Amino acid sequence: MELKTIRYEIADGIATVMLSRPKRRNAWTGRMHMEYRHVLEQADNDPAIRVIVVTGDPEGGAFCAGADMAALEGHSEKGRYDSGTTADIARPGFGIAPEFDATFAYHFGLTKPVIAAINGAAAGIGLVLAAFADLRFAVPGAKFTAAHGRFNFPAEFGLSWVLPRIIGLTHANDILLSSRVFTSDEAWMMGFLNRLLQPDELMPYVMDYARKLADGVSPGSLRETKRQIYTDLHRDAATAVTAAERLLEEMIKHPDYKEGVKAWMEKRKAEWQG
Repeated sequence: MELKTIRYEIADGIATVMLSRPKRRNAWTGRMHMEYRHVLEQADNDPAIRVIVVTGDPEGGAFCAGADMAALEGHSEKGRYDSGTTADIARPGFGIAPEFDATFAYHFGLTKPVIAAINGAAAGIGLVLAAFADLRFAVPGAKFTAAHGRFNFPAEFGLSWVLPRIIGLTHANDILLSSRVFTSDEAWMMGFLNRLLQPDELMPYVMDYARKLADGVSPGSLRETKRQIYTDLHRDAATAVTAAERLLEEMIKHPDYKEGVKAWMEKRKAEWQG
């Protein structure tokens, strides 16, 4: 697929996905969603990639300003919602569990961690995208909003499920019922963000963090731990413990277990097989 709204780069085992519509503040469109899912599928299927970083084109002055207003006007004129995507859209993360087989929930089915480097405003779908990432780092003073209330929309794309699980019901109700604008500083205090970083520190810090995941954690551990986290949200504690014990028995037989022990003892970087 030709990329027109996404910039995609690979280096040091890290795939960087940049939302790039700078003249429209990196606003979301059906085309962007098609391209986004396409590159996620590419990254997830590439054994050389260990971590995925998602950010906004810095020239756009935002992480993602939400749905493009032209698209919102189009919904109004048509009298119905039109996703702007086609039936051949990529399906990254699908097929792992029924609970993940939906728009944006597919992030939970990916085998690699997704880090959101939020370098500006995140509104509507921009906030959704950040919420479905596994880790979130942002710059101070960035404006966030769910935005749906001003358009007579419901809470979009599972925000009503994911936000209470990240920041608790009290904060989620505030954000979702009011659709108010809040800042990344508030988001940090609510527990939505892993860290606030100055603009010139954000990407260096995120890329360093991603490299530590890529180099220091085995691909199998990243994959299975991520799957445990989101699968266990849907099951009881005893089932989670039993599944973890079964995984331990399986994973200890993999060559990466011996390599991890050997690298630790020799105080060197592990050479993971994946």
